[in-house]
Amino acid sequence: LSSTKESVIMKLSTLLLTSVALPATAFVSSRSRLHKPILNPQTRSSFSIHENAFNPIPSTSLSKRQLSTSSIVESVSSIGNSLLSSTGPVPLNLALTLNVFLFTVLRSKLLKMLTPQGMLHACALGSGLWATLGWKGWTLCVAYLFFGSAVTKVKFAEKEKRGIAEGRGGRRGPENVWGSAATALMCAICAARGESFLGISSNLFILGFVASLATKLSDTFASEIGKAYGKTTFLITTLERVEPGTEGAVSAEGTAASVVGGLLVSLYGWSIGMISMKAIPVSVFAAFVATNIESVLGATLQGKKNLEWITNEVVNFINTLIGGALAIAIGRAFLSI
Repeated sequence: LSSTKESVIMKLSTLLLTSVALPATAFVSSRSRLHKPILNPQTRSSFSIHENAFNPIPSTSLSKRQLSTSSIVESVSSIGNSLLSSTGPVPLNLALTLNVFLFTVLRSKLLKMLTPQGMLHACALGSGLWATLGWKGWTLCVAYLFFGSAVTKVKFAEKEKRGIAEGRGGRRGPENVWGSAATALMCAICAARGESFLGISSNLFILGFVASLATKLSDTFASEIGKAYGKTTFLITTLERVEPGTEGAVSAEGTAASVVGGLLVSLYGWSIGMISMKAIPVSVFAAFVATNIESVLGATLQGKKNLEWITNEVVNFINTLIGGALAIAIGRAFLSI
């Protein structure tokens, strides 16, 4: 994003935070001193101007030192700047508070995509992502959720009649949340450890983060579009014709859709400045390769005797792990990041 677009996003989000400033004042008051060292350098000075506003006030002088509305607004604005930071970690308790607020406000919409338990786990995931990668990492995961839920609904009634639709009306539960995004959260945590962690740069971990979610959306697009529109479906290991929805089955329509799914997440990651333009094909390629490996795993391991523990969610985790790791390896070898 250009600096102008990012500035607009920050101002709009700060306005949202300001609108709930008064109910949150008590929370901020008890923790303001803990947060001050973690705030971005550019926001520390503006925050410190108003730090006295949060100091305990003797009852005898309360009438003389009441908090002004402008002081509260400016202090919340400083906290908002920290929450909207894209240059470093955000305090976890601030990220958690904001996620609880957003998930509460959006509860009715989210329950169309998530079960109640799934929403609680998604809130925990969202808090971790905002605390490590800020709003960019959070919105990328939300974009994956919306795209994935939308494609799941394609010809859903028809797929349901054939017995190949996702259960629970396509809503995601806790196992789906972590099967899809555990790899992404691990990459986010590693990226937040500093410029380099385990000999891998922060930018490479961010590329792995984007690629892991691109991989999962690629897999979802391949599966759902293949079941909805696939005319001829083959088992990836033997090329034997099988029914749509069979584990390990692939089709031309689903394969093409998988590229679109990986591209959507990668393009969004680029549009918000998480990855460079030259990293887009790396992310899409890694997602495509990992998705096809996932089909092989589904055909050879999933549902087999003595391998009951290899569930769809386990395969999804392995799938995203391969996609993220492959993107990191390619990026390290060819992108010099």
